[in-house]
Amino acid sequence: MSVATAAAFAIGLAAPAVSAEAATSAPSSVRTTDLRSAIEAHLAASSLSPAQKTQARALAAKLPAGLTLTPRGAAAAATDSEWNNARNGAIDPSQYECADTPVSGWLDGQLANVNMPNLIALNRLGALDIPAYRTLIFGQASKGDRFGYSGEYTNEMNRTMRDLRSFWDIKSDDISLMPMHGAASFTDQKQVSLTLQLAFGISPATGDAIAALYPILFAADPALKGGDHPIFTFNAFAYTEDGAPANEQLGISDRIVMGDGVFAGMAAIGLGRTAPRSILAHEFGHHVQYENNLFDSPLTGPEATRRTELMADGYGSYFMTHKKGQALNKHLVVQDAMAFYNVGDCQFTSDGHHGTPNQRLRAANWASDLALATKPRSNVMPSMDFARAFDAKLPQFVAPDAG
Repeated sequence: MSVATAAAFAIGLAAPAVSAEAATSAPSSVRTTDLRSAIEAHLAASSLSPAQKTQARALAAKLPAGLTLTPRGAAAAATDSEWNNARNGAIDPSQYECADTPVSGWLDGQLANVNMPNLIALNRLGALDIPAYRTLIFGQASKGDRFGYSGEYTNEMNRTMRDLRSFWDIKSDDISLMPMHGAASFTDQKQVSLTLQLAFGISPATGDAIAALYPILFAADPALKGGDHPIFTFNAFAYTEDGAPANEQLGISDRIVMGDGVFAGMAAIGLGRTAPRSILAHEFGHHVQYENNLFDSPLTGPEATRRTELMADGYGSYFMTHKKGQALNKHLVVQDAMAFYNVGDCQFTSDGHHGTPNQRLRAANWASDLALATKPRSNVMPSMDFARAFDAKLPQFVAPDAG
């Protein structure tokens, strides 16, 4: 995914608190009533104990009237991804017009036993974005990091990250690979409150009240597993603040964040063997773009985002197929590409448009063929040469294909 520059992110965190009347990023179908009224309606119908309801009402009363939570521009952009869009579509299917895919079907199934009014209340309180924002703002890479709910992807992710660093011709020793976990992101209420304040521009008192509401609402629905339900970590993204003025930098390292929910989703639809590496290779491709200033182009809006996303697909598939990368055969690389086919979107007029499923598959296939055609096979195309070759093919990737 593409992210905002650190300058914008730094300015966003330093800006005055957003208005309580600002438009929320929550799905349109779930923001038709005042937040405090919606919480009260949910509490009245919930199975919480009288003591829990009393506590929740007292906390809700501390929320400003008319409050909506709007991520500051750069905070939202930093975690906005195809995965995040798929998650939002599962909560509110009316947002998307693309045909169902195995991933969307899996997400629907994961939500089948969830108390949707409770989840909507949590969403309106920003909970679904807390793991991503907390990892972005406070995350620190550690040798003890584990990837996947049981750590089952840890060795694979660390090994692939080492391979990527040695494969592409960019400075990459400063890129941290970090896991994103769900329930663990909610354990420290002080840090959760600070995350809310920084990401949404709310007051400390409001942040404290919302952070204290989370465990009560989690208790109302055991299916959410205290935040370990995959809907909370169905995301993967890359971030850099290179290029920001020194006085605006936050000290956030270059990073790639991989959520537990993405690993679970890929395994559930039969792509667990190779897709996690392919997703990591795609996100690393964005760092190749950062280092080479490849986000600068004559394109604007949706076309600009689509170009960078399809190019990252290409970087990922080239690495996955190449002899000095993962050396997978074409069949497996196409299977990897299906991970992105499953989250392609049809938001043609949105600045967050990442390319349709077929466009993403075309870009990945082209890059895989390019790697296979390399002579000698041990040669790795310089990253800028790859970008120029990609841009020459871009019109073919995005050509209309209806029917």
